[in-house]
Amino acid sequence: MNTILVLGGTGTTGRRVARRLAAQGHPVRTAARTGGDHRLDLDDPAGWAPALDGVSALYLVEPALRPGTGRRERLPLLVDHAVAAGVRRLVLLSAYGVDHAEDSHPLKAAQQAVRDSGAHWTILQPGWFAQNFSETFWRPAVLSGVLALPVGDGRTPFVDAEDIAEVAAAALTGDGGGDGDGGAGAGGDGGRHAGRTYRLTGPRAIGFGEAAALLSAATGRTVRHQDVTAEQFIATATAHGTPVEAARRLAGLLTEVREGRGADLGDGTEQALGRPPRTFEAHLAEAAAAGCWDPGH
Repeated sequence: MNTILVLGGTGTTGRRVARRLAAQGHPVRTAARTGGDHRLDLDDPAGWAPALDGVSALYLVEPALRPGTGRRERLPLLVDHAVAAGVRRLVLLSAYGVDHAEDSHPLKAAQQAVRDSGAHWTILQPGWFAQNFSETFWRPAVLSGVLALPVGDGRTPFVDAEDIAEVAAAALTGDGGGDGDGGAGAGGDGGRHAGRTYRLTGPRAIGFGEAAALLSAATGRTVRHQDVTAEQFIATATAHGTPVEAARRLAGLLTEVREGRGADLGDGTEQALGRPPRTFEAHLAEAAAAGCWDPGH
């Protein structure tokens, strides 16, 4: 029983984790609502057993961070089911600031459930992804030439999802890293990442004006940052189909960047892998070479 299950296996980090594990020769299984090896709906516990069968390690993500009935409880419930099914190692993709967030934050309960699970655990707390510009919600803005975001002169150390995936894969397999500092996996077969919480960032904090200039150089397009209010951002996002609740939550997170929160650097990549994190510029060059901003990509 040594299969590794990657929840959110079609997502930004999940597919990278699964690809890295498979390349290393580990038995890996992906789970998602659509497109994975197994269908796993976090709102349907009755369907979890087939995905968890024969699994020894589990990569956990919460794909919907908006508050709501049951969202705070569903990852802790999955943790309980996983441990009861024989899962011995848990790696949770959390986020920066969750330790100090309100109790209603879905990831706060998930972190506590993982730490209390009795399994060997590792928690990852990344900041904003560099891939947001090349793959997900800021890519259309890059293509339009205007990053209209309520961040002012705030800076953030964008983290490459490839670094997150490499740390996650190491934690799921017990490879590399330093000594554990607590939890069920501080020794024995828990591996050297057990009982660790890793803050993952890029090597330096970057303002969105500088990010726009770097994007212009990498893509050959003119990209600029336009500062807007949170209200303007929400209005534009909802006009383009974003649910109001999600737009407000994202605006709140971006306002935190304006206020200077999350600009500090984390040393999780160095601690876990023994090397510095990848730079934002390196990601942009790689994404441009892959055609991420080409029409129709």
